[in-house]
Amino acid sequence: MKQNIIISHHLQTDLTKAIADCQHDYLFVLTDSTTREHCWTRIQNLEILKEAQLITIAPTDTHKDLRSVEQIWTALQNNHATRHSCLINLGGGMVTDIGGFAASTFKRGISFINIPTTLLAMVDASVGGKTGFNFNGLKNEIGVFNDANFVILNTCFLQTLDLENLRSGYAEMLKHGLLANENRFAQLLSFNLEHPIDYQLLQQMVEDSVKIKEDIVRQDPHEKGLRKALNLGHTFGHAFESWSLKHTPVLHGYTVAYGLTCELYLSALKSGFPTHKMHQLNQFIHENYGTLPITCHDYDALIQLMKHDKKNVGDTINFTLLENIGKVKTDQTATVEEIKEALDFLREGC
Repeated sequence: MKQNIIISHHLQTDLTKAIADCQHDYLFVLTDSTTREHCWTRIQNLEILKEAQLITIAPTDTHKDLRSVEQIWTALQNNHATRHSCLINLGGGMVTDIGGFAASTFKRGISFINIPTTLLAMVDASVGGKTGFNFNGLKNEIGVFNDANFVILNTCFLQTLDLENLRSGYAEMLKHGLLANENRFAQLLSFNLEHPIDYQLLQQMVEDSVKIKEDIVRQDPHEKGLRKALNLGHTFGHAFESWSLKHTPVLHGYTVAYGLTCELYLSALKSGFPTHKMHQLNQFIHENYGTLPITCHDYDALIQLMKHDKKNVGDTINFTLLENIGKVKTDQTATVEEIKEALDFLREGC
């Protein structure tokens, strides 16, 4: 099924069209408690949603687990959902990921629509068909590939975000800029991530970022080759995120930002990535994302977490690295000593 991505300028019209296309008997809307308060109130009075049944789960990635999946399945079952029902996932990446998985597996699959409400979800989690949840302390350990019937991107929801969550999503846009070209990267480094935010410019930048990811996913939907480029920053980033869940949870985009710092260091060390561009990004990340509170005593635990990454073959840790902006090298490896050097750079190179 080809995923329909709607860059929405009129939410009621676009949502009505999407729901009508997903012929259904019962309609459900999934939120977490945060998006129920801040986002559901913006659309709950739309005529098309008058008969929708609301399902609400606990927020944040700490609840992206099997218990929340079971809560969604139970709510669907108790409210008579059938194979012809439709689930709308209204929320950030946690909601679209876990809601997409629940919809993909309930009665072997029902229709679902994603309405991402965070910048991170708009440019990353809602596009590309990845669904899933965390399991046994590991990020996105269980999941399936399955495209939403529709993804509706309307940046009106971004005005509900605090700066921390806005920056979290922006890290994925930085990644897309590194995969694209010099002009896109330069524009991203020049954007002001302090109030007042230029939401009009940000909307255009979101559209550009989504197109970069959409083009890569279209060429490689199941991550056999080119799509591995989208893992830039994520081998380190997912390890940082899993580590943080056992300490003080850190937003996904922040861990990706720190991961980009480490993987550009490896890119400069192993693939000739220009060091002045590495330092440009590092300075931007340090100024906008601060530092990750790891010490050298955490290195071995982080490396063990990297060994669980889904991109690996056996015990070999794989990275996506860059020769230059827009010049990607997938399935790259590094020694333990090189990985620790990159972690040193993250801690001390700022």
